Amino acid sequence: MKNVGEARELPRSTPQEELGTGERSTRNRVARSILDHGPSTVAELAGRLGLTQAAVRRHLDALVADTVVEPREQRVYGARTRGRPAKVFALTDCGRDAFDQSYDQLAAEAIGWIARSAGGGEAGEAAVAAFARARLAAHAEEYRRLIDAVPPEERAMALAKALSADGYAATARSAPGRQQGEQLCQHHCPVAHVAEQYPQLCEAETEFFGSLLGTHVQRLATIAHGDGVCTTFIPRTESQPDTKTTTASTAGRNPA
Repeated sequence: MKNVGEARELPRSTPQEELGTGERSTRNRVARSILDHGPSTVAELAGRLGLTQAAVRRHLDALVADTVVEPREQRVYGARTRGRPAKVFALTDCGRDAFDQSYDQLAAEAIGWIARSAGGGEAGEAAVAAFARARLAAHAEEYRRLIDAVPPEERAMALAKALSADGYAATARSAPGRQQGEQLCQHHCPVAHVAEQYPQLCEAETEFFGSLLGTHVQRLATIAHGDGVCTTFIPRTESQPDTKTTTASTAGRNPA
């Protein structure tokens, strides 16, 4: 059920002197940082990668020209601060495809067959929803073991780590503004293109998170709907302290 795919080379090769860690070029490192952390400003990218802002802008210009990334206005959750939001750079569908060997067409055809076999219409939608829940249920035992092994205030972090192991590049942090809770952010979604056609996949995932965490969670944004990051709000109980931003490793498995 889980497929492992090597990251494909991004468009436009870089000169030898630009090569960074391992075989990745600096330009690929910039794109990878956006994949791992979500839409990012020039300053954020420069800080994470140890580059000057001028160098980051040069690589971003090339990535924009190759339709790998695109500039966007930064989305603000919670209370807005004064001033104009900083411009952020997000991966395009083309950019995401460069990191994910996708079986989207096969998956979409299979799910479409399920819907038609159930008779289409509402019955077909219900069948797709049942499939989406069954797909996640197959991983429930493993996820629940990891989450139940930590105290309640660390469960969002544990879920982020488990999701990252499955290719979702997830983080958990305190929710901004006056929201009492945490935000679970998935900076990558291996099934985003299929979820565009079948939102039941996202709906089942939200239900799955709530079941694992034992609370009602709220989906604020999804990559499948055009947002830069899948964002889920997890309310905090009175006994849970604030948590700092935690980034989980993105090395691991890809569900398909």
